[in-house]
Amino acid sequence: MEPVVSASTSATKPPPEVQAAEATATMQPAPLRKIMAVASIAAGIQFGWALQLTLLSPYVQILGTPHMWVSFIWFCGPVSGILVQPLVGYHSDRCTSRFGPRRPFIVAGTLAVTFAGFLIAFSADIGHLLGDELVATGEEHKIRPRTIGLVILGFWIIDFANNMLQGPCRALLADLAAGNQSKTKTAYALYTLFMAVGNVLGSAAGSSGGLYRILPFTTTKACHDECADVKTCFMISVLLLVVIVTVNLMYVKEKQLTVSIGKSEKGGMRELLGALQGLKRPMRILLLVTCFNWIAWFPFFEYNTDWMGVEVYGGKDKEQSVYDTGVREGATGMMVNSIVSGGASLGIGVLARGLGGEKRLWGVVNFLLAVCLAMTVPISKIAKHLRRYAVGAGGSLEPLPPSRGVKAAALTLYAVLGIPLAITYCIPFALASIFSTNAGAGQGLSLAVLNLAVVIPQMLMSAVSGPWDKLFGGSNLPSFVVGSVAAAISGILSITLLPSPPPDVKAAITGGGFH
Repeated sequence: MEPVVSASTSATKPPPEVQAAEATATMQPAPLRKIMAVASIAAGIQFGWALQLTLLSPYVQILGTPHMWVSFIWFCGPVSGILVQPLVGYHSDRCTSRFGPRRPFIVAGTLAVTFAGFLIAFSADIGHLLGDELVATGEEHKIRPRTIGLVILGFWIIDFANNMLQGPCRALLADLAAGNQSKTKTAYALYTLFMAVGNVLGSAAGSSGGLYRILPFTTTKACHDECADVKTCFMISVLLLVVIVTVNLMYVKEKQLTVSIGKSEKGGMRELLGALQGLKRPMRILLLVTCFNWIAWFPFFEYNTDWMGVEVYGGKDKEQSVYDTGVREGATGMMVNSIVSGGASLGIGVLARGLGGEKRLWGVVNFLLAVCLAMTVPISKIAKHLRRYAVGAGGSLEPLPPSRGVKAAALTLYAVLGIPLAITYCIPFALASIFSTNAGAGQGLSLAVLNLAVVIPQMLMSAVSGPWDKLFGGSNLPSFVVGSVAAAISGILSITLLPSPPPDVKAAITGGGFH
């Protein structure tokens, strides 16, 4: 039986959490195959996200955007998380559409991603039509303001759309688990696995180079090789997401909510504030640990390929071919990272039992994250010390690719980081779902509350990382060092303060906040 929650808003009815407990008696977890099907949507979402990670920072700099402004381009992701997820979570908990409470939002998010993906793909062509000058091969770095504006607009729309997708997808997984802790953990582990699959595919596409040759029409007078690669990647990304979501809509059905639960006139944002005021201690600690965890991760997500191009490969000038080679090697590193992350996601349960629970596992891998981020400093220094140069055109010295040992060290770093990444994408969301289930809270709004601890650190780091790095000569390393310290703090808090999940008592998944 598919889980469905039905309640009344009448003043004579018990509180939502009491209604939830009564409704639970008739709820059964969905079959694993349906949970797996919904989790597979993460592959489509993450394919596009991987393209953003591997291509956004380098591409907008190739178009002429200064390095210090790149972090502000990423600022929209956190903003969209604050604005979109609470509204979507609130209304998806109460949606009475005949198609179910979550699926309408998944469809809307998919349509928005499709539009934005094509906007990015054809940004150079549209920018030329709007007045950007044509550039010859080899002059791609000439500033094209309209193209830059369209790319940024497209990425911002994708950020908004992804938030429309991820929240309802995760909430639907929790709905399908029907309060069963084992099924909930399995659902989020599968979601993490499919995120890794999407990351591998997206990173492979972003690092391949020459992918545009399979779609020759992508090369135009306004869009040369690098641009055509971006165009091809995003067209493939849109197609993959549309296919996966369509299959899910046909296979996994939701039952209509007969009456929305805990209906409030306050709306999503004010309801979110009310939920924050009523947070119980487990959720407060979870938000704190997650906050420091994402302060640690965001600089790496934002600058890892640029770090490979600049610090490891020595491409100070973005027009140098060695910089592009380093960026593509970074994309390869992200692909290796995703493969390890996918493998680690399959062993989360075993690792948690071996270390004495989820909170200890999260704490240990946060210490591992801290060490890895700190290791970017010696790897960069060694790469600089061993750097070799060749005489280029005009007699200038151009850096050669680093030694095999340096490349191996950098790629090993990417690989090891796949372990804490798998835990980051699984355990916090599983714990939030379990804590909110026991509190009788709606999954949509509950995950939006957790999302605040993800997006607020991103906003902070987006605002300060560019100027902070500029203080030290434009290097990426200062932000990585800050991330290392934050990861260590997160590990300490996880082990010492974060409570373990309560016993696996079947609890309801309902609307409302944390009360």
